[in-house]
Amino acid sequence: MGKNVFGEKLITCSNKPLTGFYREGCCNTGDDDHGVHSVCAVMTEDFLAFSKMAGNDLSTPLPQYNFKGLKPGDHWCLCASRWMEAYQADQAPLVILEATHERMLKYIDLHELVKYAWKREQV
Repeated sequence: MGKNVFGEKLITCSNKPLTGFYREGCCNTGDDDHGVHSVCAVMTEDFLAFSKMAGNDLSTPLPQYNFKGLKPGDHWCLCASRWMEAYQADQAPLVILEATHERMLKYIDLHELVKYAWKREQV
């Protein structure tokens, strides 16, 4: 099991929908994960539209892959580069820091990432 951005044990991002590069519910990443699916993000309408426009439609169901499509409020392990692209376009979704893999810190400083921290009471 990997560590989160605080150097602690990585917690589950989501089991419904089941997420993660390894489809284990966590944003674990390894050398075989070229997309670095390390960011546990909370989906929003704005981000889903942004991602679709950028070429990665996460909201349309793909039954052949057992993918029901994401909706606002779902938690999902995003590629570090996609989250950074959204961040630079001021469209970044909030992040569950305890479920975000420490490898994300190669892309953004923890101090800046904390500004996007999701809090349970925001639901």
